[in-house]
Amino acid sequence: MIIGPDETLYEGGFFHATLTFPQDYPLMPPKMKFTTEIWHPNVHPNGEVCISILHPPGDDKFGYEDAGERWLPVHSPETILISVISMLSSPNDESPANIDAAKEFRESPQEFKKRVRRLVRRSTEMM
Repeated sequence: MIIGPDETLYEGGFFHATLTFPQDYPLMPPKMKFTTEIWHPNVHPNGEVCISILHPPGDDKFGYEDAGERWLPVHSPETILISVISMLSSPNDESPANIDAAKEFRESPQEFKKRVRRLVRRSTEMM
């Protein structure tokens, strides 16, 4: 479970998630998926987290990420969680996993905030 970081839209929320480790871990990254509903540009509608350190190692064929930003075997569950908390603090709407959330984040920030606050309240009711 990730508790929404202080001084963010997600503050006070309780977001359950799973980390699934592949057989070739630590050479390949685990997958992280929120099981609590969350609205964020970097979280797919199905809950899968899309951040650089969870992308396979090596160069990005699309050129969006430097190889040093992607998965390295030195990463751990702790560094993943720190990155996810950072993601909640600073959404990246430049290369979104959830296009609708990114569009709302950019074009209707008040609606985005309302939706996130509603989900934060709902997450506390599920505890």
